[in-house]
Amino acid sequence: MATRADDLIDRRRLRRKLTFWRIATLAVAAIALVATSVWLARGDLAGTGAAHIAKVRIEGTITEDDELLERLEKVRKSASVKGVILSIDSPGGTTAGGEAIFDAVRKLAADKPVVAQVGTLAASAGYMIASAADHIVARQSSIVGSIGVLVQFPDVTGLMDKIGVKLEEVKSSPLKAEPSPFNPTTDEERAMIRSMIMDSYEWFVGLVDERRPMTRAEVNAVADGSVFTGRQALQKKLVDELGGEEQAVGWLETKGVDGKLEVIEWKAKGSSWFMTSEAASAMLGRLVGLPDAGVALLKEFGGERLFLDGLLSVWQPDRAGLSD
Repeated sequence: MATRADDLIDRRRLRRKLTFWRIATLAVAAIALVATSVWLARGDLAGTGAAHIAKVRIEGTITEDDELLERLEKVRKSASVKGVILSIDSPGGTTAGGEAIFDAVRKLAADKPVVAQVGTLAASAGYMIASAADHIVARQSSIVGSIGVLVQFPDVTGLMDKIGVKLEEVKSSPLKAEPSPFNPTTDEERAMIRSMIMDSYEWFVGLVDERRPMTRAEVNAVADGSVFTGRQALQKKLVDELGGEEQAVGWLETKGVDGKLEVIEWKAKGSSWFMTSEAASAMLGRLVGLPDAGVALLKEFGGERLFLDGLLSVWQPDRAGLSD
């Protein structure tokens, strides 16, 4: 009987310990969940919290990004945000995407001081967005510029001849759906595309002329698609100062912002995996049987741009001539 009583006591002790650890585990999990939620929503919480400087990252290939536009609008409306740093690292993207973000930044700058801080790269539409800020800071070795517009389309007629594929089509007029990768490009088609390109180019140059302390002649001199280091860009008035975040905060101080305020990044709540061009490249790579390394190569060598529609303002360097 004594043995059974001891067993019962041991079981009760074990049950109490198990109950304690279950409660402790649930408490730790709840705390971790709350902390994670606070961290993920820090940007939104900042809008109702202490005064701070908001940082918004604009990175990668630029497209029309509804989430980013909404985030910029929330930053504009937040009474807690006293100044804004746009952290830009982009080779450019679609002209429509760049235009939408440019307009959003100008609207933001009407209410709060905005400075652009260039990381590795602010080219084409990336530079367009930087020019929307009231001050541009770049590293000495940053790559800046590539003012221009392009349209690219493949010609697969030779491949079709080799594999014996012929395209039949009926259309309302000769320029409908042209240029096409399935037909040789005509002079009329090239003239049509060039007319669109030059119209968008003039618009882009006009933005730089309006936003930068340069004469139209100075803008035209650098608007030939050339890229420049940060040091060169400073000499050509494409940027205002060399440095990083410290210098960006320093400029905000000249606009009445307390330089001791915390810089808080306003991050995206989430993103749609399927709709990103990176995801589209990955999907294409896997459909043709490429491993993950092959998918990375596809993206690196321009597969991502297969999924960009319309006119592009994007820097495309000769990768063989670049060092890591």
